[in-house]
Amino acid sequence: MTATIPSTMPSTDTGQSGRRPVDRQALSTRLLGSAAKKSYDPVVDIDWAAPIPDHLYGLSPEWSTLYATPLWDGLSEDQRVTLTIHEYCSISGVGIWFECLLMQLVLRDIYGEDPAQPHVQWALTEIADECRHSVMFARTAETFGAPSYQPPASILRLGKAFAAKGDGPAVYAAILVAEEILDIFQRDLMKDERVQPLTRATSQIHVVEEARHMRFAREEITRRTPALSTWQLRRHRTVVAAVAAIVAENLVQPEVYASVGLDPREARAAARANEHYAGKLRHASTGLVAFLRDVGLVGGPSELLWRRAKLV
Repeated sequence: MTATIPSTMPSTDTGQSGRRPVDRQALSTRLLGSAAKKSYDPVVDIDWAAPIPDHLYGLSPEWSTLYATPLWDGLSEDQRVTLTIHEYCSISGVGIWFECLLMQLVLRDIYGEDPAQPHVQWALTEIADECRHSVMFARTAETFGAPSYQPPASILRLGKAFAAKGDGPAVYAAILVAEEILDIFQRDLMKDERVQPLTRATSQIHVVEEARHMRFAREEITRRTPALSTWQLRRHRTVVAAVAAIVAENLVQPEVYASVGLDPREARAAARANEHYAGKLRHASTGLVAFLRDVGLVGGPSELLWRRAKLV
């Protein structure tokens, strides 16, 4: 499977210096045309019956939460393969959780609007993409023989509340937080020949289609953020920072470590203290943070949450 991967790096223009969003309907029309030309159906575009090679990683080893730690050094090669497969399945499972939230948020955002408008049709197209992605990630875990990893109940409850109440630019910033971090991660995976073909195929599909979602989200943030009052801006900053911290903390669930006989609490503590992994997340967040800072959604007291999550 091959595809032309569009760039998702932020514009050099900024909201603070007068960055203006492109015309909403014109952009939506272009995105609809792009989706018509280049979209996937993972159910048929991925060979789900292909054998799983025993020697290939589930994700690039450098992206493992335990890479460069004594726990990683103590694992056999077979255990490293198993661990990375479960880590990828956990990230995919958390991706399903977040995509289900985003589908609700986007649908609420356009509810009652004229469906003849291109931006409404684009939103529906984006939701359809996310449905296919969620099925794709679920089937990936099933094919790898991994559990359906999800965030803990407390995070599920917070997500449900956000899906019901989230609004304005924070909705589209939440989309960027999840998708841009995964975009950098999956771009590495899809090019890495040490990684399972199934991981590379699902990563490629996700990268191609999410590039359009992120473009629309950036423009919605640029268009909506200047209309916020000072108090609203503080609230949206806090919400976005909280979402970023929750996403970063929950990508890999502690139950993953039991797959290779590690104590989940000990391994989770090692992952949290792993500066190599923190550096990978910070690098993946660089473009995201720069864009959100430019439009005003990163700054003030809420920036402490970004720092505690080691994303800046």
